[in-house]
Amino acid sequence: MSLPTRSLNESSNSLDAQSFELFFQHWLINQERYLQQLVQIIECGNDEENDIRCNGLIQEVMAHLNQYYEAKERVARENVFLVFTPTWFNSFKRTCLWIGGFRPGLAIRIVINNVLDLTGDQSERINALMTQVKEEEKELTEELARVQAGLVSPSLVELARTTGRPRNGEEANADSAIEHLAASMEGLLQCADFLRKRTIAKLVETLKPARTIRFLAAAINLQLRIRSWGMQRDAPNHLV
Repeated sequence: MSLPTRSLNESSNSLDAQSFELFFQHWLINQERYLQQLVQIIECGNDEENDIRCNGLIQEVMAHLNQYYEAKERVARENVFLVFTPTWFNSFKRTCLWIGGFRPGLAIRIVINNVLDLTGDQSERINALMTQVKEEEKELTEELARVQAGLVSPSLVELARTTGRPRNGEEANADSAIEHLAASMEGLLQCADFLRKRTIAKLVETLKPARTIRFLAAAINLQLRIRSWGMQRDAPNHLV
């Protein structure tokens, strides 16, 4: 799949784990606020004034989503391994991750399960999108397996086997191997995030505003419920 190039003049500002966690907590508060607004519009029904509100809110929600991806990209530049095992997610949420985020196909399944009045044309376009996304998910999953194979590269195995201070050249070789692995994982993450964002953008483009509102509400609700359930599971007094 194609990947948009990153400008050399792009901001090099980075975020560490603690800074991103603070950002994420604030971001989630706004996410809950957007969910309330989406539900209010759904409850108001369809009319011309509501369609205008739909378009404005959709733009706000999409911009809010982009803020998350921009912050996440800065964290990945600093430490891409952290994005693959994010401390800002609970243990259950981490088990749901695919290459640092949700599977793009999940967004399509949310539409299919929650927007039941699709037109014939919309159904055809969404089914075609699902086929395309599944193929690209498969390609990225296979690439992830190849990248993970780098975890057992000769340089890293030798470093793990060595006791005491590494001999001349071993530390440099291991550092080089880790840097190569990090670069590969960062590139893979960029591809996965690009596919996630493109999938959502194509769904919004395909659906009418009122249907998009229902899709976004269902998606955000699922995200927040998974987080809430995971936090309950992680609670010290949780009983299985």
